[in-house]
Formats: sequence, C-alpha cells, structure tokens
Amino acid sequence: MKTFDYVRPSTIREAVAAASQPGAAYLAGGTNLLDLMKGDVSRPDRLVDVTRLPGLDAIEVLPDGGLRIGAMVRNSDLAHHPEAARLYPAVAEALLSGASAQLRNAATVGGNLLQRTRCPYFYDVASACNKRQPGSGCDALGGDNRLHAVLGWSESCIATNPSDFCVPLAALDAVVETEGAAGRREIPLTDFHLLPGDAPQRETVLEPGELIVAVRLPADAAGFAAHARYLKVRERTSYAFGVASAAAALRLDGGRIAEARIALGGVALKPWRAREAEALLAGAPAAPESYRRAAEAALQGAEPSGDNAFKIELARRVVARALALAAAGTPERVPALPASPFASPASVSSGASPHV
Repeated sequence: MKTFDYVRPSTIREAVAAASQPGAAYLAGGTNLLDLMKGDVSRPDRLVDVTRLPGLDAIEVLPDGGLRIGAMVRNSDLAHHPEAARLYPAVAEALLSGASAQLRNAATVGGNLLQRTRCPYFYDVASACNKRQPGSGCDALGGDNRLHAVLGWSESCIATNPSDFCVPLAALDAVVETEGAAGRREIPLTDFHLLPGDAPQRETVLEPGELIVAVRLPADAAGFAAHARYLKVRERTSYAFGVASAAAALRLDGGRIAEARIALGGVALKPWRAREAEALLAGAPAAPESYRRAAEAALQGAEPSGDNAFKIELARRVVARALALAAAGTPERVPALPASPFASPASVSSGASPHV
C-alpha cells in the first residue's frame, strides 16, 4: 500500500479544507476504500478521517414528516431504525439485501453513495480501465462483460453502479446534502451520479473536497409505504451484488394506480429512474399487463454492451415482478431473504410498519 498522510479534523470546515488538496480522500467506514488501497487501485496521498465529526450520525424525523439521515449513520442502524423502516420500507429492504451483517455494521450512508464499481477490470491494475487510468482504454468491452451495463454506457466505460441503497433513493426523490468550499448545496440523488460519456473517471457531481453530510427523504415519499418493494436478482442469494434490481413504489386508488415510482439497479453506471414507465402506469389498472408494459418502457433504449443481452429481458422481468409485489402490499415483516425473488410469500400490511 502506498504511504499516505492521515488527518483527523474536528469540524466539517476543517475536513473540507483538508480534503480540497490534490490527492486527498475522505475515510468513513472504509469498507470499499481500504480494499481499493490494498489492491493499489486507489492511491490517495492523504486520508481525511470524518468518522468523529459531530452531527453526522443522527437520523431525524423532520417537522414536515420527511427523514434526514446523517452521512455517518451505519447501514444497519438505518435499516433497523423504526421510523425509517415504517416510512420507507423499500430503503430498509435494499439495505438488508446488501453485503453481510458485519459490513452493514461498518459501512456508512455517505460511503454507500460513493462506492466504486465492482467491474473486475477496474480492480485489476494490469488491465486497461479509463475509470482508473483515463485514456488507457476499456478491457471490459472485449472481455468478460456479461454483468455490465445495458443502459447509458459508452465506448469509454461499460461498468455498473453496485449500490442497492441508491436504487430506492432514486425512486423516492432523495436529496443529497453536501458541504464544500463554496458552502452547502442540495443535489437530487438522480443527478448525483454521472454516466460515463467520455470521462468515466468522474463518477459524481461532487467538487474536490466536497463532503456529503446527509441524505434527505421527502415527506411525500412516505405516502408509498404501504406498497413499496425492492427486488434484486443475483448470482447467489446472499452476499452478492445484483445482476439486476428494481425499486417499485405505488399509490393505489381502488384497483388502479394513482402514482408509481420505479428505479433500476445493476444496469447502468448510476441508479436508473424509469420516468416513462411511471407515466405509463398513472391511471392504469393494477394488473400484470400494466406491469409488463411499464417494464418494456423502463428498458426502452437498452442495448447490450457485450455478452449481456440477457440482462435486458432479466431487468424487464425484475421490474414487472417488483411492481406486482408492491401492488400486493408491503410485508408486515421484511422477508428472511430480503429483496430475493426466492423469499417465501409473507402476509402483507395495509399500512402497518414492516418489522426488521
């Protein structure tokens, strides 16, 4: 591992100043960054430890009914928080489907938003990767790419975003709060991550030194709590990243869909919000044919980036299944296999909070 400087600031302002220097990186849970450093993929000159900054580890129910989650909140604490699970059950289900319990106990909300792709060519320093070394090429294009992107990819990069957590955040219009040299700003989660284009090395809209301080879920998103699910298909049921996933949230009016929210994971370098599919469902009957039509719309424009044409049909089926599960109702308890299509059917609630 490369030698680096270590800084532990006592305030957010000090942290931003320290991390604004070239070659600096923030250290929170370290569940992704330290692995990258050990593999010589990431080579920061300075680590800025934000784990002890005050005010970043709280979960607050806001006066308007929304939820504000500090960037240093651990994934497991958020997933098991009673109000978070009650108001935003798809978020809890997504978190519980990711990694192992040990990693969830260490990983943070802010770090989850910034985790790097799991493309094997990105991790292999002997391979060409424009994300790791701009201008070197993309060995994934002609390599083992069955798990790579089918939406929003470019000739420079066909990697995918690995986050489960970010998928329901995108569906529910979450906002990322940051602090930088220019002050505070609020960034819609759907605008936070960038597609690769010609510059895949830039993954988010964050400026140098800009620090995530919180994620905020709006109050109106809690109106989907009775009909919200996250579904994830992976190559093994536990401890694996999704081949394709979907968050689906519905407001039902009788037998019809009053409003729908859909986002996909594992198909692009950012969580993919399916707004055309949402519009198609507005006023439609809550029925399989509606879900199939929405799934087709959600994958409109999808193209294989290699030996992965199967992912397009798989993603369609995941979307349709997630919509059907959401329409059936949020389970009273998160399934023993969260987000898995193999989870045993559970009794559903009519608005009661899911237990985790």
